Amino acid sequence: MSYASGSLTGIVAAGGNGSGTLMTQLYNPSDVYFDSSSKSLFIANSGAHTIVQWVVGASFWTLVAGYAGNYGSTSFMLNNPTGLTLDSTGNLYVADTGNARVQFFLSGEANGTTIAGVTSTPGNRANLLNSPRSVALDQQLNLYVSDASNNRIQMFQRY
Repeated sequence: MSYASGSLTGIVAAGGNGSGTLMTQLYNPSDVYFDSSSKSLFIANSGAHTIVQWVVGASFWTLVAGYAGNYGSTSFMLNNPTGLTLDSTGNLYVADTGNARVQFFLSGEANGTTIAGVTSTPGNRANLLNSPRSVALDQQLNLYVSDASNNRIQMFQRY
């Protein structure tokens, strides 16, 4: 596979309508995950405090998690989400940076559960996170979190 070296043009796949919280806009997108089964981009729309799903070729997004333009620390709100991943059944894992936690959302659900870190409690103990930025899963669904301000990668075993 290759991409055109030195290309001066790209094709807008999502957003491109200025910064904002409208369904046609993105606001400081920080991560993207392509889901081949739905032909969608899942986007950590960091500045809008949301995770959105943008079907490739569509002109707008659908809200997956968070409340557009408002941040918070309840189970259905996010604060500066910067990373995300999905598992094989469509469950969503979000690095909720401003809340020092990783939120887990069952597929199709807007109410999340904190599975790593302690909400709004940054720290360097083994059960705490400080500015989690990205998340990844291995084959056994163990969770890896880039714990940026602690200069470490934390692994949380699935059990």
